[in-house]
Parts: sequence; C-alpha cells; structure tokens
Amino acid sequence: MENGLKKKNEWGIPAKYRLFLMLLPFLVLVTLFAYLPLYGWRYAFFNYRPGIPLKMSDFVGLDWFKSIVALPARRAEILRVMRNTLAMSGLGIATSWLPMVFAMFLSEIKSARYKKLVQTFTTIPNFISWVLVYSFAFVLFSVDAGLVNRLLMNLGIVDRGINFLLSPNHIWLKMTGWGIWKGLGWGAIIYIAAISGIDQELYEAARVDGAGRFRQMWNITVPGLLPTYFVLLMLSIAGLINNGMDQYLVFKNAMNKDTIEVLDLYVYNLGFGQGTTGIPFATAVSMLKSIISLALLFAANGLSKLVRGESVV
Repeated sequence: MENGLKKKNEWGIPAKYRLFLMLLPFLVLVTLFAYLPLYGWRYAFFNYRPGIPLKMSDFVGLDWFKSIVALPARRAEILRVMRNTLAMSGLGIATSWLPMVFAMFLSEIKSARYKKLVQTFTTIPNFISWVLVYSFAFVLFSVDAGLVNRLLMNLGIVDRGINFLLSPNHIWLKMTGWGIWKGLGWGAIIYIAAISGIDQELYEAARVDGAGRFRQMWNITVPGLLPTYFVLLMLSIAGLINNGMDQYLVFKNAMNKDTIEVLDLYVYNLGFGQGTTGIPFATAVSMLKSIISLALLFAANGLSKLVRGESVV
C-alpha cells in the first residue's frame, strides 16, 4: 500500500492537475456533443440543398435571418410557436415549487420502507421515454378502449367516448400535467438532499419550544430550501425557450398542432419536413434561439445577483 502511494507521489503531478485529468473525460464529452455541433451553424448563411456540397452552395449572408421577420407567414409562425413555448414554459415555472413541497412531505414520512416505496414509484416515470408515456396515455384515454372513457360510459356520465388525446382544448395544461407526473419524483431528489443538510438541532430546538410538524416545516425546512429553489428557478428562467420537443412530438396530431408546437419542435419540423429550404432556415431559427437563451441566462444571473446577492454562473 505504501509503495502504491509512493509511486503516485513520484509522478510529481500537482493536485490541481490531477483534478483536471479527472475532469478531462467530461470536458471531451461536452466538447463533442455541445460545442462541436455549433460548426453546423454555417448552413444558415448558405442556400444549402441536400446532396450538394456546402462549398458549392450560394452564400446568402443574413437572408435566412431576415426572412424570419420580413415574410408575414413566417413571422406569424414564429409568433405562434413562441406563444406556445412561453406559455408552457411559464406553466412549468409556475409549478416548479411542487417538487420542493413533495420533498418536504416525503421527508416527514416516518416509515423508512414506505418512504422508499413512494420515492421509487414517483421517480421511475422520469426514466420512461415519452413514447411509452404516450402509450400509457393511449391506454387510459383512447376513445374506444380507454379506461377513462369506459368508466365514464359505464357510470352513465357520457353516452360515447371522448377523444381526449385528439382534442386541442387545454393542451397547455395537459402537457404541463404530464410533465409534472413524469418529473415530480426526480425533481424532488435535490430537495431531499438539501433537507438532509439542514441542522437537526434546529428541529430539536423547535420541538422543545412546542412547535408542531407543520410549524417546523414552515419556519425551518422552507427557509432551508429556498436558496436551492431560487437557484433552480433562475436556471429555469434562463432556459425559458428550451423546453425540448420529445413530449410534444409524440402528443402532436393534426388537431392540436397549432397549440402544441413549441420552438424546438418547430425547428425539428423545419429541418425534416420543409423540403430543401428547411435546413438553412431551421439553422437560422435555432441560432437565434441559442442567442436568446444565452441572453436569458445572463439576465437570470443578474437578477440573482440583485435579489439574492449570489450568482448562478
């Protein structure tokens, strides 16, 4: 054992460089999957056609960017998808306190076995793909054989099945509900870790003073979790227009397309469903989306400094 330690010391590598070497694989992954794809931004400045090398395509400069605001049809599309994006992201931010509350009540469960059972069953949905989530929704809400429709018809509440999945009504609330169901348990994990870091002597002192469980939660647990909540809230604000596309892609249909299509899904549809002009225009929209996200990140960081006196990044 001593010889092994001596060999490690004989390398002569300072501690800070050893830590860097440990971090190096993650830096390589980030470079490959986050920064290297930015090389594809050059497609936004060419009149690219699939199958033709980019160097043989016509350079058009900022024409694709100008078309976003110059053409009324495209401007209306961008406004529509931005409305959907901001609405569903806003609902996500408005309900971002639910994992914190869930973690607080979960930590109050005295039975360790029951607590683990609840935490396991609420965390599992996070590891289920959205395709399987839609399959689960289809089993529940399909018109003919859906469990909910069969129950409603057997109870005499409705005469025929309701097409919940095809209906465009309240689609923002539906998507928010599915998102909460899928991410509630996973989002609570970081708050559970934060609760375990709160000084237990505070709870003992509160009990001595006659404070009940709800009073302890309000006066000790909530203040202890607020710093973590505000950091996550600021990061959510920074990612306001980055709400992904997987969920909306599997739930999208011809009836709800206008209200469910968010910016990420719009870019995906442009790139793969708009013929030869889709790729450069989709790249231009994606570039503007990245720039706006970066601006929101710095704005959220400035707001954090102003309100909490601490930076997010």
